[in-house]
Amino acid sequence: MNQGVAITGMGIISAIGKDVQSNYHSLVSGTTGVQRVSKIDTIHRDAIWVGEIDWSNEELEARLNLPNDHNYTRTAVLGVWAAKQAAEDAKLSADPKIRTGLISATTVGGMDKTEKHYYEYLTSKACRKYIESHHAGDHSQKIAKELGIDQGLVTTISTACSSAANSVMLGARLIKTGRLDRVIVGGADPLSKFTINGFNALMILSDEHNTPFDQDRKGLNLGEAAAYLVLESEALVQKGNKKVYAYVSGYGNANDAFHQTASSDHGDGATLSMQKALEVAGLTPEDIDYINAHGTATRNNDLSEGRAFMRVFGEKVPLFSSTKPFTGHTLAAAGGIEAVFSVLALQHNTIFSNLNFKSPMEEFALRPQTETIQKELNHVLSNSLGFGGNCSTVIYSKRANS
Repeated sequence: MNQGVAITGMGIISAIGKDVQSNYHSLVSGTTGVQRVSKIDTIHRDAIWVGEIDWSNEELEARLNLPNDHNYTRTAVLGVWAAKQAAEDAKLSADPKIRTGLISATTVGGMDKTEKHYYEYLTSKACRKYIESHHAGDHSQKIAKELGIDQGLVTTISTACSSAANSVMLGARLIKTGRLDRVIVGGADPLSKFTINGFNALMILSDEHNTPFDQDRKGLNLGEAAAYLVLESEALVQKGNKKVYAYVSGYGNANDAFHQTASSDHGDGATLSMQKALEVAGLTPEDIDYINAHGTATRNNDLSEGRAFMRVFGEKVPLFSSTKPFTGHTLAAAGGIEAVFSVLALQHNTIFSNLNFKSPMEEFALRPQTETIQKELNHVLSNSLGFGGNCSTVIYSKRANS
């Protein structure tokens, strides 16, 4: 079976908004959420910029009406907040005959609680409850339970920065092969000292606003976020006469096995993933109207991804931009965040600006889109390129494959 895969609901929380509409408003107005560290306790507070969500754990817990004895991590509360939005947006029913799954992505898991209570675990029973919520899959189980779908397929993907894109891909494949009728896909990752210290050790954090595809780029800004899409089969959409925002039309995953953290200098992995996504979608490079680039503003990524663009698209690289200057790099959630942004671009025929760009890279003449513009869009390609060479591409389209 080769069913269409419709997107019928979206939910998001990021540094630029607590829902889909507020995120879109920030994108079109050019409002960044990246700023100096204000909430997380880190010795690097004055040296880095991050995309923080201005709700504390306590505020999120209160808004979700969690009991006092809960063991939800920040990953879980962010994930539940965004996933509930998506489910409500899609008006999901509780019909047990509809085969429903959840595929969520994270890299941090419960690390925010572990690093806070690590030295208390052996002495404090009150803190010990967070040991059970440390593993990556815990947040997925909690989201599924909150949505009442914990009896269906529930699984977690952790492939670094391509995680949520791979979640979208797996969900689409499960629907296309007739194994499930609908799947909630996406990811959640909070900021933590663990990630800040890790990326600082790699020396790829910027001490100012990130500048994707700029010759003088200095590195990335980390961010925290959660975003989810509701994917449904075409048969389910027609039966319920449901609204459709867009379709998942193509996807590809490749691993260039080049380095533990760096991408191939020639963009081997990204080239393969984009080519595969075009093949699955039945599209040519000329059909792509806009690329939501991975664009982390590291020396390695932007060179690698730019070269991959030229290998796939030749001299006619579509208009492209990175939206990470708005949110920071949200790691496992990035593919979910940028899935929502890609669908918003299609809905509003809008290409979002690549903030902070000044000078083209010396290796090639590619220039990202630096102003928000209106343009008729039918197909948007979104890249998520992870550590370990795990590269994923998803193509979002206004209409289902013919």
